[in-house]
Amino acid sequence: MGNILVIAARDDWPTDRVVKVLADRGAEVFRMDAAEFPQQLTLAGRIDARRGWTGGLTNAHRAVDLADIQAAYYRRPTAFQLPKGMSEPERRFAAAQARAGLGGIITALDCRWVSDPAAMSRAEYKPLQLATARQCGLAVPPTLITNSPDAVRAFAGDIAGPIICKPVASPVLIEDDELKVAYTRRITEDDLADLRGIDTTAHLFQAWIEKAYEVRLTVAGDRLLAAEIHSTTSAGQTDWRSDYQSLSYRVTDTPPVIGDAVRRLMRRLNLRFGALDFIVSPDGQWTFLEVNPCGEWDWIQHRTGLPIAEAIADELQGVPA
Repeated sequence: MGNILVIAARDDWPTDRVVKVLADRGAEVFRMDAAEFPQQLTLAGRIDARRGWTGGLTNAHRAVDLADIQAAYYRRPTAFQLPKGMSEPERRFAAAQARAGLGGIITALDCRWVSDPAAMSRAEYKPLQLATARQCGLAVPPTLITNSPDAVRAFAGDIAGPIICKPVASPVLIEDDELKVAYTRRITEDDLADLRGIDTTAHLFQAWIEKAYEVRLTVAGDRLLAAEIHSTTSAGQTDWRSDYQSLSYRVTDTPPVIGDAVRRLMRRLNLRFGALDFIVSPDGQWTFLEVNPCGEWDWIQHRTGLPIAEAIADELQGVPA
């Protein structure tokens, strides 16, 4: 049995859980963070006419042969930590070389990825997610992405009901050393009357979908692990991330037609892991919102008992669903 390469921040708790499951099963794991390169992690890779990439990675604890890596788990590594004393141009140059060298060899590995970093990067685009989900047979909300106030008002006029606004990309920003989150919000008539600032960047607007509850569907390979998320407050019903204290959870089944469409979506996006969000309407219809290729899942496992870490480990080890 080969080694499993884990690429993640050292302080990432969900990754710790996956590594523990693998270690308890006797798997050989080499864990690294991009921040360790080049000062704490050494790369020596070689390719020639006779063989593909050989050589290895070495840190203070152990070494791994590139040819022995059977699978790789990729989850939010942190930035390269370059030697002090470099000028800013030197740092940019060195970081680009590190990305192309270390990143290039790692992405060239002929192994099972959960998930391939290039596929994850591409799948981050919500417009691509929505288009692919629709093509795969999932219902999606009517959506507008724009920086035009006039387009927003026209969209609102076309929708028979409320609309919401949310970020197109990550909702998290750091300002004055404070972590801030841009939550989903319902658009009021006063908002439509004053859309100043819309022209500064892209914004995502969607029709408001009436919900009985939401579902976080965690996918690892062919395994579908679904949990209902219920909220008792207006804030939580608009964006459950804004009011965790109001939430309750229940393990649920994924309807076969939704499961088939989700597997098609994951294949089209070339993802072996994803955290998908759905609205379930009072009539039982599932509406796709998004898939996060590196979504959080540890709290769902903690609250529901769903074996998500075990499913990720199964996928890395090639255990059939």
